[in-house]
Amino acid sequence: MRGKYDDIINLPHHISAIRPHMPMSDRAAQFSPFAALSGYDAAVEETARLTTERIELAEDAKVALEHKLDLLAGAIQDSPTVTLTYFRPDERKSGGAYVDISGVVKRIDSVTRTIIMKSGAVVALEDILDVDWRRS
Repeated sequence: MRGKYDDIINLPHHISAIRPHMPMSDRAAQFSPFAALSGYDAAVEETARLTTERIELAEDAKVALEHKLDLLAGAIQDSPTVTLTYFRPDERKSGGAYVDISGVVKRIDSVTRTIIMKSGAVVALEDILDVDWRRS
């Protein structure tokens, strides 16, 4: 029985005289997956990212927070180390996250209603949920 390719089956592999041999790494790249929807994975990841809504403090909690801030303002010259829990709005979605920042307070600016830390961080007073501090 004679096969269809018997006349060429034992010939040596062809090597081009005009084109260089393709490295194995490049040969594998031609079979890599194709992302038909570029940016889709990032969009799904962004949608799945959770944010928190801002907590509205009750009146008694607002009074207690104002009292803590007044005590802190009176102790600025002692370079108190403070931990602030505050709301940071999300740049891309509604809501945000509550984060803690610790450090030494440089000053409380009553005009811009911010706390300025020695590290350069600035926190708006209306974003603060809690203040914890001690004298250093």
